[in-house]
Formats: sequence, structure tokens, C-alpha cells
Amino acid sequence: MPWTKRISASVAITAALALAGCGLGAGSTPAHVSLLVTQGFGAQTLLSQSAPKIAGADTVMRMLERNAKVGTLDGGGFVEAVNGLSGGGGQDWFYYVNGVQAPKGAAETKLHDGDHVWWDRHDWSATDSIPAVVGSFPEPFADGYGGRRYPLRIECTQTASKSCGAVEQVFAGYMLVASLGCLLCSQYNLSLRVLVGPYSTLTADPAAEQLARGVGASGVYARFEDHGTKLELLDQSGRVVRTAGAGAGLIAATRFLGQPPVWFVTGTDTAGVGAAVQAFNADTLDGHFAVAVIAGAAVPLPDEEP
Repeated sequence: MPWTKRISASVAITAALALAGCGLGAGSTPAHVSLLVTQGFGAQTLLSQSAPKIAGADTVMRMLERNAKVGTLDGGGFVEAVNGLSGGGGQDWFYYVNGVQAPKGAAETKLHDGDHVWWDRHDWSATDSIPAVVGSFPEPFADGYGGRRYPLRIECTQTASKSCGAVEQVFAGYMLVASLGCLLCSQYNLSLRVLVGPYSTLTADPAAEQLARGVGASGVYARFEDHGTKLELLDQSGRVVRTAGAGAGLIAATRFLGQPPVWFVTGTDTAGVGAAVQAFNADTLDGHFAVAVIAGAAVPLPDEEP
């Protein structure tokens, strides 16, 4: 069990005892909540419910228990099994709310209107922290996370570029208004940022710099090399299984120092950014942790060894 999850579980036990029943309590029932349970970084769907059973002020844990057979450890604060599929052997259950890895145990994470809750069982040998994923798009932009909505800002190397305008139009299709600006102009504000441009032009941003340091730093199973001209795709153990050059794109998300998630629509060059823009839609991103675009084809990450 990852040490971070042990800490969360310990905190969750205390909260669960205080709330008498893993979060079951009075309160209004959140609307438009959905539940997804997968394994293998979203590769296999085990349960998908657009209207799961919830009641009152349920927590993420309580909702899972209402809709699946759940086995727990550490007094009920840690999910060991869902519908008979157990953790162990280097694999465990992790959860994300609106595409953001929750900072605390499921028994103390309250549900809010619009929450998309995603549980996934996966190998954590390369990293036990994947701070943000893209497979719940258009979340977290539509409803935020933690019960709070955030302004949306698109930061582009060239704000007048075709790619920048195309990303803005994607959000407009969801009736989401984005402000356009230059890189780093809002580094320290509380905005959900989407960085658009060739990776070599984004490296001044600390969040973008994490992509070059590998999955342990970014939580993304891909990394840029050779000043951004090459994109290496990693398997679930963190090994490089494919390297792409010109025209390769990437859509991914990470976080820097606890700030709101930063998304990337980027690539090895202008053509790669264009390829990423073409893949920047809910159908392509659905259920994936991150997506590379190689030779016009979307490749879910982590990649599989050929």
C-alpha cells in the first residue's frame, strides 16, 4: 500500500468515526453526480453509472459502497477491493474527482453537484501520485473540484495562433468562457490553466518543466526530450516503450505545488500541437489518464509495450 494512501486512510478513520458511518448524514443530495470504476489506467471499465445511488450528504466512499461491493482495510478508510477485485501485488485503488486526485481519504471527501468520481485500480510502481487526469473532460472546467469552481485561462505561446483559437472554441462549445493570455501571466492565481503551444516554448512554466522530469514528477506517463523535439511514451512501470519525433502531440494534466491543475495541449512542434488540438475533445479523452497523438492516432497513456 502506498505510504500516501496509508496517511489518507488514517485520517479517514478518524473522520469516519466522527461522522458515524463513513459520511452518511443529513443534507441535500448532490445533483448530476456520476461514478466510473476501471482498472489498468482506465483500460477496462468495471462499472459506469451516470446516475448512481446517493443519499443526503454522502461521501465518495459511501457512494461507492451504495453502488458496488466494497472491501475495506484500516477500519473502513482504505478501499481494498471493489466487486471482488482486490489490490495488492503492486496494484491498488486510487480515486479522482473531476479529474483531480483527491488530497484526502474517500470517507471524508464530500460529494458536490456535478462531481464525476472515478476509481481506478492500477500499478503504482512508477509513481503513487498522479495529481490530475484528462479522462473526465470537460471536468474540472465545468464544475471545478472540491465544491469550488475556478476561472478558466488559456495560455498560448501565440495567442493569435490557430491552435489557441481552436482550444477556445472547444470550451465555447460547453458554454465555458475562457480568458486568453500569455504564458506565466497567471502563474500564481487560482485559475485552471490550459497551456497551448510546442513544448519547447512552454518550458519556462514550472508545471511544464515537470513533464521533462518524468512520471515521478508529473504523474504523466510521457516525457519530452532533446529540447522538446522528442516525446517518449512510458509503460505502466515507467519504461520508455516508444519515442516519437516530428508531429507528435500530447494532452495531459499535472499540478505544481498544490495549485489548480494545469492542462497541456502541446507537442514536439507546431504540427504536433495541431494534432493534439484535433484530439482535444471528450470522445477522445474519455476514460484516459493522458493521451499522446502519434501519426494521427490517439494513444492512451501509459502506453503498452509493442
